[in-house]
Parts: sequence; C-alpha cells; structure tokens
Amino acid sequence: MTMNDADRNRQLRRRHMHERQAVIFGVLLAGLALVGLTAAAVYTGSLNLPGFDRAIASEPSPSVTVNPFPCPPVGALPVPYAAVTVNVNNGTTRVGLAGATAAALKDRGFVIGTTANVTGYDGVALITFGINGVAQAYTVAAQIPGASLTLINSADATVNVALGDQFTEIAALDKVTLDPAVPLPSPAGCTPYDQAAAPAATPAPSAG
Repeated sequence: MTMNDADRNRQLRRRHMHERQAVIFGVLLAGLALVGLTAAAVYTGSLNLPGFDRAIASEPSPSVTVNPFPCPPVGALPVPYAAVTVNVNNGTTRVGLAGATAAALKDRGFVIGTTANVTGYDGVALITFGINGVAQAYTVAAQIPGASLTLINSADATVNVALGDQFTEIAALDKVTLDPAVPLPSPAGCTPYDQAAAPAATPAPSAG
C-alpha cells in the first residue's frame, strides 16, 4: 500500500464519520423542531391532547365567583320543580349526555331551557346561578349529589348545570332528600344569603 492510498483511506473514513454525524445531528434537530411545534400547538389550542383540556367549565356569564357561595335564604323551601328552569350542558366527551340528563330532569318536572356542550369539567357537575336563583339551585343540586355550587353576577333565576367527567346520572327519586315543608339546609362554608345579596356600599363623597 502506497502513502497516497493510506491518505485516501483516512480521508474516506473522515468523510464517512462526518456524514454519520450530520445524519445524527439532523435527526436531533428535527426531533427538537417537532417537540417545539407540538408545544406551540397545544399552547395556542390548535391541538388537544389528553390531560391538557380539563379546564373548569363555566357558563357564558360575567363575574363568576367560585367561593364563597350563598346559603339558601332563611326559611326558603325547596322550589317546585315546575317553577325551576335548568340549562343542561355537557362538560365531557360523552355524546348525548346533556340531552339524556335534560330528559331525565324534564321527566321529574323541571323546565329545560337549553342544552349545549361546554369546556371540559372534571368534577361531578358545576351548578351556576344568580342571586335570585339560590333556592332553585339548591333544589337542582339535590338531584345531583356531589355537584359544586357557584354564584354568578346575574339577576336571572335560571339554573345552569355543567355535567363533568365524574357524573353518571341524577339521583333516584327516593334518594333526593328534599321535603317540600322543610326549609333548605345551609351547607358548611356558605355565606349567609343576606350578606351575599347585599349590594356593595357606595362610598360617601369626600368633604371639600
């Protein structure tokens, strides 16, 4: 083997090594680019991945206040089902859940307003209501054990229900602990109705 042949072989080995390195770096860069594009798509909402879409369901309404929620008015009795309007919304991926639940509540005597799909909710159900719908909301909540109550800035007495991943079905009639002659009980942690309903105090004008 001549010296020229040895040099040529070294050059070939170096060239092959550089080609392998280029392929490896190219694969790594492509992988990083793919990860970056996927992250950007998830962040902007263009791509939904399991576990990334469990935002808290909320009805289209202003000023949602999660805590505290109002107690029932003192002495308030359960509202007759026929006097309660309920909007039923599906906060899960289960097709037809809102319609089936609305039908069950209608069979029980409730008035059904609308049914729709809303942002995913991972609890049992989120019940939202205005200050004039407190007793109505507690009446509906008795049908859905484990539901969360949330006061919204609204004067409407309509009750909104967003069904969550942990929801199965409304309680059987014999499990609904409502007595038409007994005032609604106040759950732990609720704010007295008079405090929740009181309008914000208007600051007195300053002197001078």
